[in-house]
Amino acid sequence: MPENTMEKPNIVTCTAPVNIAVIKYWGKRNEELILPINSSLSVTLHQDQLKTTTTVATSRSFQEDRIWLNGKEEDITHPRLQSCLREIRRLARKRRNDGDPALDPSVLSLKVHICSVNNFPTAAGLASSAAGFACLVYTLARVFGTEGELSGIARQGSGSACRSMYGGFVQWIMGQKDDGKDSLAQQVEPETHWPELRILVLVASAEKKSVGSTSGMQTSVQTSCLLKHRAESVVPGRMEEMIEAVRGKDFVAFAELTMKDSNQFHATCLDTYPPIFYLNSVSQQVINLVHRYNRHYGEIRLAYTFDAGPNAVIYTLQQHVPEFVQAVQHFFPPESNGGQFIQGLPVNQAALSEELKQAIGLEPMPKGISYIISTKAGPGPRVVEDPTQHLIGSDGMPKHTV
Repeated sequence: MPENTMEKPNIVTCTAPVNIAVIKYWGKRNEELILPINSSLSVTLHQDQLKTTTTVATSRSFQEDRIWLNGKEEDITHPRLQSCLREIRRLARKRRNDGDPALDPSVLSLKVHICSVNNFPTAAGLASSAAGFACLVYTLARVFGTEGELSGIARQGSGSACRSMYGGFVQWIMGQKDDGKDSLAQQVEPETHWPELRILVLVASAEKKSVGSTSGMQTSVQTSCLLKHRAESVVPGRMEEMIEAVRGKDFVAFAELTMKDSNQFHATCLDTYPPIFYLNSVSQQVINLVHRYNRHYGEIRLAYTFDAGPNAVIYTLQQHVPEFVQAVQHFFPPESNGGQFIQGLPVNQAALSEELKQAIGLEPMPKGISYIISTKAGPGPRVVEDPTQHLIGSDGMPKHTV
């Protein structure tokens, strides 16, 4: 179609956050609908530091649905992408059939161009698919005028994406129904609930992981006895305790549960046959550092958690951030000690006492940590009002491609 006859596309841009689970999701009872074998609970990270931005454009001129991720065109026929597109269009049709006069019926038949970028490494165990699918579903819902419960649709893209549909502290209720209608995310507390809580992402490796979460989970479900025990006997009690710890802002209980659940998740990965190793020597050194730091002070001031990758996520309270960051810089000397090592929320300088260094007593691992992202709990998905932020131009194509 010649440029001058092309209809100007309707364009909507939204952002969505990363979430990091403190009670882990690992294993599905239904692969197609992505129904988990246990409930989980996460903290939504602030979008000022980690987010996915997605632009969706619709136009009568578009011949087919297309998608670009981080500047590269990807296969739109991927089953999980198709699930999200199909479900949003189905909800829009239902709303139209229910007689909502505000919905333009012509929108339902339009093809979409989707462009999405992350401002953090993809597939490195930093929950990129969670932010990506949450953003996709939220943006499509705005384009097609669908409302209501969207976490069940995001779940069909990536399980943990359902938790990125809300800010703050979020539980994913596993549900019992075969159709998954009751397997939904729910906010436990908003991001304003615990303002002193801080989150530090220690990026040990920005490389793609060797075993993807999807295949790793399948093997664990098939071969790990510990996974079954965890889902049935351990997680239900931990979920109750964790919700109580979050609501009561009880850092010690929150931290202990977080570390124990991370350890057990990785134990199920080792109990999988053949075993899955997401943690590396840097990860193990971070675990030692945290426990020795806490032991030195005779109280729990730090908690670690690791998803399906080597990057450590540290939860702590605001007053402990400067000293701990200094400890990380000492025991993992970076290539440059400049501002680039610490990204995100500013961190004040702090001195590291000889007493603490000796109490920790680890051999430094130069360049073990590439950088630290300093952040806190943040809000759920948002619409971007500024049209200059659209990733798709008036020609219906991405502004930047690889």
